Order: sequence, then C-alpha cells, then structure tokens
Amino acid sequence: MYYVQRNEEGQLTRVEQAPFSGMTGEVFSDTPEIIAWNNARSVVDESLQHKELLQRSDLEMVRVLDDLIFLLIQKGVITITDLPPMAQVKLMNRAQARQGLGGLEDLLNSDDQGIF
Repeated sequence: MYYVQRNEEGQLTRVEQAPFSGMTGEVFSDTPEIIAWNNARSVVDESLQHKELLQRSDLEMVRVLDDLIFLLIQKGVITITDLPPMAQVKLMNRAQARQGLGGLEDLLNSDDQGIF
C-alpha cells in the first residue's frame, strides 16, 4: 500500500510508503499508476547518481587541468601571461592554496612543488 498526494488534475505529486501530512489517498502497490511512478523514480535516481559521479569527476579534472597547465608552463609551451587575466588570477590563487597545504600534500599523495 502506498500513500499519495494528488494535484487538482488528479495526478500524483507525492508517493510514500508511510502516511504523511497532506496525503490525499491510498493506492495499492500493483496498480499501473504506482508501477509507473516507481519506474520514473528509478530513472531519476539513476540520473542523479550519474550526475553526482560527473560532479565528483569535475573536481578531479580541475586538478588534472592545473597539472596540465603547470606542465605546459614548465616546458615553455605557454607562459602564464598567454592566459586571460582572470585565468591568471585563478591559477595563482589555486597555486597559493596548493602550496599552503605544505605538509598535508604527503597525506594527499601529491608530489607537487607548486605550479609557478
């Protein structure tokens, strides 16, 4: 049994397994409406998991890009002044933050000496 809330058009807006404040009815679990709701919830949950994975990898990619820019500067392929002024500021701020980690870098398995 599911406890539901419906809008003015009779469409499900909330479905719970326990009674809740504002519920407008009860529906058996084997109805097409509940099956469709649960299938949609599964799709949404899977999409959210993919989004979270992508967001975590975005954070990891920032570090990769930092390292790539450092490498290009170190090899003389580009200079920091080749980048737009706001990018220069952001890279310098990140470089200072990474250097500020000091002794913590060993804990993070990092072998950086700073990027500039």
